[in-house]
Amino acid sequence: MSAQVLPDGAFLQQGEGSRARALLEFDAVSKRFSKRLDVIERFARRLGASVSEHTVHAVDKVTFAVDEREVVGLVGESGCGKSTLGRLACALYEPTEGAVRYRGQPIHHINGAQRPVQMIFQDPFASLNPRMRVADIIGEAPRVHGLVDAKQVEDYVAQLLSRVGLDPGYVRRYPHQFSGGQRARIGIARALAVKPEFLVCDEAVAALDVSIQAQVLNLFMDLRDEFRLTYLFISHDLGVVRHLSNRVVVMYLGRVVEIAPTEALFAAPSHPYTSALLTEVPRIDRKRRTFVPIKGEIPSPMNPPTGCHFHPRCPHAMPRCSSEAPRLREIAPGRQSACHLNDSTPS
Repeated sequence: MSAQVLPDGAFLQQGEGSRARALLEFDAVSKRFSKRLDVIERFARRLGASVSEHTVHAVDKVTFAVDEREVVGLVGESGCGKSTLGRLACALYEPTEGAVRYRGQPIHHINGAQRPVQMIFQDPFASLNPRMRVADIIGEAPRVHGLVDAKQVEDYVAQLLSRVGLDPGYVRRYPHQFSGGQRARIGIARALAVKPEFLVCDEAVAALDVSIQAQVLNLFMDLRDEFRLTYLFISHDLGVVRHLSNRVVVMYLGRVVEIAPTEALFAAPSHPYTSALLTEVPRIDRKRRTFVPIKGEIPSPMNPPTGCHFHPRCPHAMPRCSSEAPRLREIAPGRQSACHLNDSTPS
């Protein structure tokens, strides 16, 4: 079996000029994590204490699709469910409700030898086994899944290292012998090693210096063009998302509150939460002003507010916001928003 990293058509998904189609779909996906009561808590409940199981509502009825060759930015505050959604896309978690589909097929039903969706994790050091050499970190999965012969693994890894901008001679090194930016590139090479079509990038540049971030972001875009990749790019950095993404999905406390093409969203956000996020993005052309953070703290996902989850912090909240959850609906071609303020907008 050939160990070539760049065989003709190996990563080809869609010919030039062909119509984009949904590659990955979230269909009313919810994910909840429950902590069962321990022995002491069960005993306390028998004695009459008000003790119950803790349930975290990490993702709540999320529906959207990512098209082939598209870069979708997923943004929101820490704890809003972005990383959980990314892990659902990779089949690292199973949804509590709803379905995740890849090319129309449930993601968990895809043959084990196929790995079309891969994840690049936030911490480029914690996600690499410190006891394994780079040759094994990158080469283990393609060897196990029969993509490359055992005798060719080291050459295969060397080619991947070269493609992500690292010296091929580093194959025998350990993770601690690399800088943060180099470890990020190793994580990218590991994801590419099984020839995926779709990459989930979970805060993939957040831990890097700004100058290194720019280099890695440029690498992502080069790889996208060369390998015909599709990205779900998870980030809290709106500047990065604006630079990379074709479309932006905004999450708040497990729910999607707005979806829009990138430039349209940055030019005229629809949801009050999106507006609040964009207001605090630093801009050179903005005059000096007083910093005003979003009112209040993000509620606990174990006890989310009724109705619209954002209503306790929203400056435009109405009485119905506390009792009726707005549905995510189209407010303009290609734009969706979940806010009662849009009720006057034709569907």
